[in-house]
Amino acid sequence: MVAIKGCANNNQVQRIEATDSIIKYKDNNDDGHQRFANLYPGKKSYPVTCSENCYPITNELLCQTDSPADNCQFEGEQVVPTIDSGFTIQWLGHASFYIQSPDGSSFLIDPVSQQFDWPVNWAFRIDSGFNRNEPNWLSTAQEQQLDAILYSHIHYDHFNKSDIERIGNSPTYFVPLNFADHFPNDEYRINEMAWYASEKVNEVTLHFVPAHHFSSRIWVPKLYEDNDKTLWGGWVLEHKGKRIFYAGDTGYSQHFKDIQKQYGDMDVCLIPIASYFHSEQGDWYRYVHTTPEDALVAADELNCKVMIPWGYGNASWKMGDLSSHSALQRLLHMVKQLDTKTPLYILNEGEQVQF
Repeated sequence: MVAIKGCANNNQVQRIEATDSIIKYKDNNDDGHQRFANLYPGKKSYPVTCSENCYPITNELLCQTDSPADNCQFEGEQVVPTIDSGFTIQWLGHASFYIQSPDGSSFLIDPVSQQFDWPVNWAFRIDSGFNRNEPNWLSTAQEQQLDAILYSHIHYDHFNKSDIERIGNSPTYFVPLNFADHFPNDEYRINEMAWYASEKVNEVTLHFVPAHHFSSRIWVPKLYEDNDKTLWGGWVLEHKGKRIFYAGDTGYSQHFKDIQKQYGDMDVCLIPIASYFHSEQGDWYRYVHTTPEDALVAADELNCKVMIPWGYGNASWKMGDLSSHSALQRLLHMVKQLDTKTPLYILNEGEQVQF
């Protein structure tokens, strides 16, 4: 079902649901606003947890400091799995990916090329120096040729208004439900998607899928004006039976098995492995972010032919991490400890690979 939400603020907004779409709301909303909920809330039981010697030094990472692994480049030997999908995937840094499909379409996922939006970037810089090393980015020509931009959720490290203002209204934007109100007033074409809703861009079908996370948007520090009023999720990009899965920010839950059951096995899985570590709030951080071992389990449940990790890196914010590459250090350790059937392919920021 496609509903025209309106043309308020000069933007063209459609709300897209399907017969099998899922929308789940919280039961108690004190202020009268409907707020979205995860499909599988409550205390989690994790299949595996690294408990000791989780960050051994490896010669696959060349780092300025080895323990914890900081300011690194991955230099391990790799073989590109034969998948014949025709997709080219470039990791731009943190959660941002540039994907070119076999039909010539190009997609940008969660573009954040600089720092957080104002005023949070200003507050963090003054208060704690909470800034990132900015990544190398797409050229102006590449941005001008984009067919679609996809967002997973509204957190500052995944959605930056300065990027969409620069890119402009030529691409079509695909976002979670209730997201369009955060766009500038400049004739953007915006599709708001429910979980399991689908829409086509040329020969590629975009499926919006569940994640186990939350949403919030800060206007000024410590004043949250969103608090789960916008949905969150991940994406499946499908072309002629080949599927790229982008998890979005997520904790581990049953939803990975649900996605595999809904769409079948995934060819390439882009799964986060960072932001799970916090000495004082460790349980909560892992509840909404996959550890490296959670990501490996999820990749097996999705029957991924290859998994590309993300979230760490020299251009990350190191939120909830020991260092820039501690999560990758732990992943390289855990993939040797677990009987996982999913091969890894590691990208350094800015690198690309064709499967």
